[in-house]
Amino acid sequence: MLISSEFEVAQPPDKVWQFFGNIPQVAACLPGAELTEDLGGDKYQGRVAVRMGPVRLNFGGTAEITERDEAARRMVAHAVGAEERGRGQASMDLTATLTRAGSGTRVSVTQDLQLAGAAAQYGRGMISDVTSVLMRDFAANLADRITRAERGEALTAAAATPAQGFTVGLRAALMALTRVFRRFFAPYRPVPS
Repeated sequence: MLISSEFEVAQPPDKVWQFFGNIPQVAACLPGAELTEDLGGDKYQGRVAVRMGPVRLNFGGTAEITERDEAARRMVAHAVGAEERGRGQASMDLTATLTRAGSGTRVSVTQDLQLAGAAAQYGRGMISDVTSVLMRDFAANLADRITRAERGEALTAAAATPAQGFTVGLRAALMALTRVFRRFFAPYRPVPS
């Protein structure tokens, strides 16, 4: 399943790219993610936990930066993991590209996500909505961490905020409902004369 998203950070591209060079700090921006070991050679071991209502999925696995293109400000990563209770597997190829957007930076992220087992039962719509919610939180955490680093604050690599089930699930459900209402009411919109 291919999922694309974009967000903007109110920092110049060089500063955002420099931050992207510190993978433990980048991982700490993603709710529910935790790096547990640096395996060397741009390869890391870690966990990702997402809770959607009563369902909590905990994946453990590895992630590796497979490409860094300084000139294009493009980074590619490959991650693979298994649900800790043996209820499924996931693999993902992620590409992040940074471009100038006014005085800030636009971050374009493409994820090629493959799920098997319990996580796959949620379907593309719900997974896309949860991903959108997590990317918004990631963007806010990224901007906050860059600003705090600029002020000279010491940043730990601990996860910024956990991916809480009720909040993530509710926000994803609201996105889905909004999409349904737009489709339903689209034929009834008045046509301007």
